[in-house]
Amino acid sequence: MVEYDFSGQVAFVTGGARGQGESHAVKYAEHGADVVVTDICGNLDTVPYDLGSREELEDTASQIEAEGSEALAIEMDVRDESDVEAAVDEALEEFGRIDFLANNAGVLSSSPLIELEEEKWDEMLDTNLKGVWLPSKHVGQHFAERDNGGKIISTVSTGGFRASLGQAGHYGAAKWGIRGLTKTLAIELADHDVNVNCVVPTGIQTDMVKGIAAEMGDEVFEQMQAMSGPANIFNPDENIEVDDVSEAYMWLSSESARYVTGSALKVDAGDLAK
Repeated sequence: MVEYDFSGQVAFVTGGARGQGESHAVKYAEHGADVVVTDICGNLDTVPYDLGSREELEDTASQIEAEGSEALAIEMDVRDESDVEAAVDEALEEFGRIDFLANNAGVLSSSPLIELEEEKWDEMLDTNLKGVWLPSKHVGQHFAERDNGGKIISTVSTGGFRASLGQAGHYGAAKWGIRGLTKTLAIELADHDVNVNCVVPTGIQTDMVKGIAAEMGDEVFEQMQAMSGPANIFNPDENIEVDDVSEAYMWLSSESARYVTGSALKVDAGDLAK
């Protein structure tokens, strides 16, 4: 994998207790950045699997420190503006700057849209869409005040480009929304030399995917494949690796991507090409 030098820079990662967020946080540290790693460290009523824990968040921080970087672990609910504002303030007090915002936090639940409970809709949209806007708002304010560049990267999904089968229409609505936020933020923050992009992974064997499969059964993924074919056109029986998504985050955080903004970088093994 490509080596980048993020020495003297600071990454702020949401949903970093495990899964993709853990991978992104540790990868930033491998390339020399100090990392603020955040997570709700608790469960949501409408999400059928366990979310990250405080112990897992501390483990991510330990992995960051093992790479020789400084870590700051903060319990933060991306749905709560006071939580987000306080976490950004704490990060700035600790490190004096933020250079990369990785909007990774997200959840998945299921129900046909015409049967969906309002609470399930609200928790999904609050976490997956509002939970991208709020960190972007407060880190974006720091970028604008500093007026010296910055990077905002958010995780979308192939479900943000087509109908979300498998009874996850509210998830798809949130992910489509992130694409709109990305484009608007890219324009609004361009005068401050801030790049705003999103990464679009296909299926990855994270705890979120395993959790929803345990609730809904493998038939949800069979429904998705019936519409689009296997998610990976190279190896139909395999999912992509979480490191592949982290590498996309690293490239978009680097100067190599300085002229890339308002874009959606697909890391989907050809899923959306079908």
